[in-house]
Amino acid sequence: MIDSASFERLQAIGLTPLLAQQLVLSAPKAGPGETPETLMRVTEVQRDNLMLHDGADEHWARALPALTQGLLAAHDGLAVGDWVLARRNAFGEWWAHARLPPRTQIARRLHDGRDKVTRVVIVSNVDTALLVMGLDMDFSLRRLERYLALVRLAGVSAVVVLSKADLCPQAAERQREVQALVPADVAVVALNACSDTPRTQLAPWLQRGQTLVLLGSSGVGKSTLTNALIGAPVQDTGGTRRGDGRGRHTTTSRSLHCAAGGACIIDTPGLRTLRLDGEAGDVAGVFDDIATLSLQCRFRDCRHADEPGCAVRDGVAPERLRSFQKLLREAQRDTMSALQRKEVVSQWKARGRAARAHIKAKRGEGGDA
Repeated sequence: MIDSASFERLQAIGLTPLLAQQLVLSAPKAGPGETPETLMRVTEVQRDNLMLHDGADEHWARALPALTQGLLAAHDGLAVGDWVLARRNAFGEWWAHARLPPRTQIARRLHDGRDKVTRVVIVSNVDTALLVMGLDMDFSLRRLERYLALVRLAGVSAVVVLSKADLCPQAAERQREVQALVPADVAVVALNACSDTPRTQLAPWLQRGQTLVLLGSSGVGKSTLTNALIGAPVQDTGGTRRGDGRGRHTTTSRSLHCAAGGACIIDTPGLRTLRLDGEAGDVAGVFDDIATLSLQCRFRDCRHADEPGCAVRDGVAPERLRSFQKLLREAQRDTMSALQRKEVVSQWKARGRAARAHIKAKRGEGGDA
């Protein structure tokens, strides 16, 4: 279905031999009189509209309702980086008919504050996530742990990019601090996104056919870094607030751009909330150091709280352990039914009433004495 010329063209927007083989095996055949479907990649999503790239040109399109509804029923959705099969109708309009199953998918969960938890796909078919964190007031090891867990749950390789290195006298010290925190297979790069060095420093991950996504808070320099890697001002950039260094959400949607060397770069807006898309057991598995130490705990079901003989409490920094336990609680709550969440709330309220009654009783005893 894909000849060598077509593969060469599509490789420029991230097609891999594995995906091409998958297309041959799973793509539906065109019916009698039907125009063959064209393989395209989603480079932007704007509400109901998609920007599709065929390796040479971009086209606005829409997804067939059957495709959208089918993905929605599976708690899924089209995202930047997806590969779709599209066809023009009699009016020359492009419509996406099918989506190839994504090789990787980074997603998060949104909670409405009550009982509804929804799954939102951020990007699909990425090889490497550049976790961008500023060496200014944005610097937060706890937030970095959350981002790292997010991409590792998706089976995506990560590179930590410490931006604004030119503005931080302690850049080398903080880089060593981050390197000590992350797993050994995660590289940590400190750079100045406004200089000419990012393409050289990140060259090992910018090979032809590779897709990278930039993730991080607003104002850390993701769009500036995107422009530096592309070699052109493809993204608008803006400054940060003086008071707290926060960004102004200059980037409002995810978009895919092609670098001169053949890699694809996906820029994303800063995420206001970041709840992991995974079960509690999956979340526990991405904290390698805690998972290894837990095997040495005295009790098999140790919660690493106040149990005697806990190897994790002795071997992990208290801040990291608290971050780990917080992510576990979030994952557990998100997988509970509405009834289960109400039961947990009732239990905590009952404990609170009992604690207040106990304190009141002690105060009463003290007054009588």
